Amino acid sequence: MTNRMKRGRGMAASWYGIARTATIDRAGAWAELDDGGTGKVVTGVTEIGEGILTVLAQVAAEEMGIRPEDVTIGDNDTSRAPEAAHAGATRQTYMIGNSVALAAREARNALFEEIADHWDVPVESLRAFNGELWAEDTNLRMTMEDAVATCKGRGVVPVGSASFTAHGTGLDPVDGSGSPWQAYVFGTQVAEVEVDTWTGEVQVLGIWAAHDVGRAINPRGVEGQIEGGVVQGLGQALMEEYTTEKGHAITHGFAKYILPTSLDIPQINCSIVEDPDPKSPLRAKGIGEPALVPTAPAIMNAIYDAIGVRIKSLPATPEKILEALRNHVPGREQIAQSARLERAEAARHQSAKA
Repeated sequence: MTNRMKRGRGMAASWYGIARTATIDRAGAWAELDDGGTGKVVTGVTEIGEGILTVLAQVAAEEMGIRPEDVTIGDNDTSRAPEAAHAGATRQTYMIGNSVALAAREARNALFEEIADHWDVPVESLRAFNGELWAEDTNLRMTMEDAVATCKGRGVVPVGSASFTAHGTGLDPVDGSGSPWQAYVFGTQVAEVEVDTWTGEVQVLGIWAAHDVGRAINPRGVEGQIEGGVVQGLGQALMEEYTTEKGHAITHGFAKYILPTSLDIPQINCSIVEDPDPKSPLRAKGIGEPALVPTAPAIMNAIYDAIGVRIKSLPATPEKILEALRNHVPGREQIAQSARLERAEAARHQSAKA
């Protein structure tokens, strides 16, 4: 590595509120244990590539005691399905996942009550998993297919409906006080970069991302969300420039709007932190948008560590870095920081005298 190539590392931490901001959020779902020991779920959820249908199938299967591949998610036409609201605000797993869990749990409980009566055992002793149902401490066991047939033969269709609500309050217009979210997630990322001081080019060598997601329903899906957020954050930090003039876009179309490609993306090392949410039946939170938040700040801090120049607008293009290096006076930031500390110390002394 020549003198023109400088390496640095930077870190950034973040927090993020889950679901709608400063208002009550809610979602509903219907669920049924059907013939053949399969499950049906109906909710107004929208799949936009985030993998929510896989998560909901896993949630319903765990609650009902069947396999995920035996769960059918009904269409999301809101004229025929309970409200689930929009796909955004990192709310899908938290809001819709919890409503599906509660609905599936109600359907399972209806089945359990009939089977417990049929077997003359306490309902608390029943367990179901992977398509089989049994009573603990007994030899009683049957398939979910037979259990559903028995339940329906007794005149009961094992169905459930539920809604889940996240409570938030409006914010005081004067001081901003309030409780805008019910649940929060936290994350930290570290970036390592190499800066070419001759060309201003920045190469991200690696990203280390640790994020709290509550309970990870689908760890592989969580990693995918984190990696996707990091890729978006890298683009925001280094190349995606959207410019306006008097409220009108002057970016010259998508052909000139640079996006990161696979050649720009470094190794992304994910660490999933599971801090269960006590207000969530699933104990899960979310990770859609939060993974994006600390990426650009971590990269900016890494650039500063590498070249000693603070880039204060995004993206950090080669032109901006070269200009900052040309205008850089060694020690200027340290002098400014010392001046700020001196002013703060003087203010404290003045306050103490008062």
